[in-house]
This record gives sequence, C-alpha cells and structure tokens, in this order.
Amino acid sequence: MLIDGSHYRLAFTHSTLAFAQVINAATHYQLDYPDLALILALVRGGSLARASQLLKVDVSTVFRAVRRLEAALGQQLFEKSRAGYLPTTLAQTLAEQAERAEQALEAARIGVEQGGEVVSGTVRLTCTDSVLQGLLLPALAQFMPNYPALTIELSTSNDFANLSRRDADIALRLTRTPPEHLVGRQLAKISYRVCASARYLKNVDASDLTTLTWIAPDDFLPDHPTIAWRRQHLPGVTPGYRCNSMLSVTELVRAGLGVAALPDFLITDGLQALSEPLQGYDTALWLLTRPDCRALRSVVTLFDELGRALRLP
Repeated sequence: MLIDGSHYRLAFTHSTLAFAQVINAATHYQLDYPDLALILALVRGGSLARASQLLKVDVSTVFRAVRRLEAALGQQLFEKSRAGYLPTTLAQTLAEQAERAEQALEAARIGVEQGGEVVSGTVRLTCTDSVLQGLLLPALAQFMPNYPALTIELSTSNDFANLSRRDADIALRLTRTPPEHLVGRQLAKISYRVCASARYLKNVDASDLTTLTWIAPDDFLPDHPTIAWRRQHLPGVTPGYRCNSMLSVTELVRAGLGVAALPDFLITDGLQALSEPLQGYDTALWLLTRPDCRALRSVVTLFDELGRALRLP
C-alpha cells in the first residue's frame, strides 16, 4: 500500500484479479485498492495538483507515491509532458478497473445505507441527439436521482447498429419499423410540422412555402420523413441549409435562418407552426433492447423507467 487516505479494501472482479495476477507474477508486488485510487485520481486530474485535491493529500505525497508504485511494478505508469501527466496503456487499463471497483464500492455503501439491495451497474443507452435533447434529458432528470448506484453511458447516433453490435443495451429510436431481432415497445406517435421562428416570419411572406429558405437534413438521413414529404409536395425547393442531425436543423430554425419540418417534441417556445401535422409522414418513438439484456436487472430497471417517463399522449 503506497498511499494513505483510504480505509477500504475491495475484492477485485474476476477480470481485475486476472489482470493483477499477470502483473504480480512479473513483479511480485501486490496491487491494493489505494494504488488503484492513486492511478485513477491522476488519470482523472491529469496533474499532480489536481490528483492531490481529489485524494485530499499534498502534492509531494502523490509524487512520491507514483514514483514508488512505478518502481514496485517495474513499469512506467505516466509520461510527464507540458500537458501534464499522460497515462500509459497500463495506467489507463488500471484506471478503468479502478472505476469499476469504485462503482461497486459506492453501490455497497448505498446498499448499507438503504438497508437492502440497490440497482447498480452500467447501462449503455443510445438515441439521436434530437431525442436526447427533446425527450430523454427531461426524463432522466425525473427518475435518475432514485438510482444513485446506476451509471448510464450515453451515445448519439441515427442507426440500429449500436444494438446489433452490442455497443449499446437500450436504444430510443424514431422509426415505423424497428428491427425484428430487437424487443421493445412503441411509446408514442411523432408528427412533423413546418415551423419557423418569430424573427424569421417578420421579414417574409409565409403564405407561399416555396419562396422561403428551407433547412433540411442532409444525405446522412436520406430516408427521413421530412425529406420524403418535401420531395413529394415541394419538388422545386432546394434547401438553403442542410444539416446532419435534426437537432442542428432545429437550432438553425430557432436562429431565424429559415423554415423546416420539425418533430412535435422539438417545437417549443420561440417556434411557430406554419402547417398542420404532415399526414402520412409521421413516425413513432420506440424503446428497444436486445433479448439477452432482459436478464439484467440494471437494464430492465432503466427500460421500465424510460417506458413510464417517455409515454407521450
């Protein structure tokens, strides 16, 4: 044990133990939880000063502890540069193990405090940036404080590959036809309307949509319902702005740069609808997961909470 400040020892997970055994076999040094805490603090902080603040010790203590640990392991953990302390591959791997140990310890503490089993672990959640901003963030703010031991890794994308490649556990997707190999539920129907900002409407005649500056998704979303609608009903219109996400389209409309067909959950204060819902071009919000994830308590808990929080009228 090379640094003071921790009273806790935590059993490694199988992967952590296996990794530690490889190092121990070569160096005969027994890694302990305080060693991992030291590495994690320096990886997170990037400097001795910041790491010392995280560990609540002085800078010289951190410096000496790192030097002693590197000597004991016989391997370099950090490279000093103008940017600070850069972790080697070994240090980065150990820091990831330390984070998992930290999460397990926190879950154990919460379990003791609450007097029972708690939902813990990491769930990988993917959605589009527009769904994240317009729907997911308000939902998470409602119920995530009830699950302090649950960690969510968020990624934004526009396809289902995340779940298929097992890069994600849960997906929120706008689609009419979700893949058959996934399981889930439809949460809501989503309509689109042509919208503009009040600022833009002050300077144009909105009675003729073909004369307005259009903002639209680019070829990254070739099958988007709003693209199909515009090509069918306004074939002569060429967009003045093209974006690779609906959230970007919305922000350009909000800035007064033109008009666009937007999903109803993004039509908020400052935007005015210029049309009724685009009939025949609606979609649906689906909450999806892989069949094998239904055995994971953390995934099922988040799935059920999202199902309740995102069920729209």
